[in-house]
Amino acid sequence: MENNLSEYRKERGFSQQALADELGVSRQTVISLEKGRYDPSLPLAFKLAALFQCRIEDLFLPKAPSSRQRADALPE
Repeated sequence: MENNLSEYRKERGFSQQALADELGVSRQTVISLEKGRYDPSLPLAFKLAALFQCRIEDLFLPKAPSSRQRADALPE
């Protein structure tokens, strides 16, 4: 999943550690979220959206399907 978490965090002046402390998670979790290695749980996504006063959809964007995935999804 792609995300804008790093941009929102930096705009609000949070370090990765400060954001982790605010959310009650480890700094490594924030790093993994920002790099797209980890998708947040729904409760964590809601916490982030509330903290940044935005919608979850503003923070997290589904990856566009690859051309192979799109081709597989077409009806035969």
